[in-house]
Amino acid sequence: MSGQSASQQIIYKPIGIFLSHYTPETGAPRQGILKPDVKAKIEIFPEYHGALASLTQHEYIIVLYHLDRVADWSMMVTPPGADREFGLFATRTPRRPNPIGFSVLKLDKVENGILYISGTDAFNGTHVLDIKPYIPSWDCLETSGREKIEKRVGL
Repeated sequence: MSGQSASQQIIYKPIGIFLSHYTPETGAPRQGILKPDVKAKIEIFPEYHGALASLTQHEYIIVLYHLDRVADWSMMVTPPGADREFGLFATRTPRRPNPIGFSVLKLDKVENGILYISGTDAFNGTHVLDIKPYIPSWDCLETSGREKIEKRVGL
C-alpha cells in the first residue's frame, strides 16, 4: 500500500455552498442531467472569489461536493431502473465510503461570487469542495460499450 494507511484521515475545506430548491423532504433527481432546466446557485465563499476569474469562458463546469446527508453504504447496490446488483464502484450511488458528489452543470453566469447554474441534483446547503472546467475534448470519451452499459444500469 505504498506506506499509506487505510485509516489515514483526509480533511477538505469547503469553498462554497449550493443554494437549491432540493431538500431531503422534496428529494432530488438521481442525476441533475435528468432535470437540465432546473435553476440553482452556488455561493462561493469570499476568500475564493478571485479563483472565479475566467470561469465564464466555460459553458459547463464540473463540481465536486460533500454528500453530508449520506449515513451508510454497502458493497453491492441496485441502481434505480436496474434489474440486478452491481459493485458500488460500478455505480453512481451517493451512498459511498467517501460521499463525494460529482456533477457536470451548465454555468449560466457568475455575479458577485454567485454561480448561477442549471441541472443540479444537490440539496440546498450542500458544501462544494471544488470546481473545474468541463472541457468536452478531454472529459467526454467515446467508448465502444457505452450504450450497452447504460442500458444495463437503467439509463
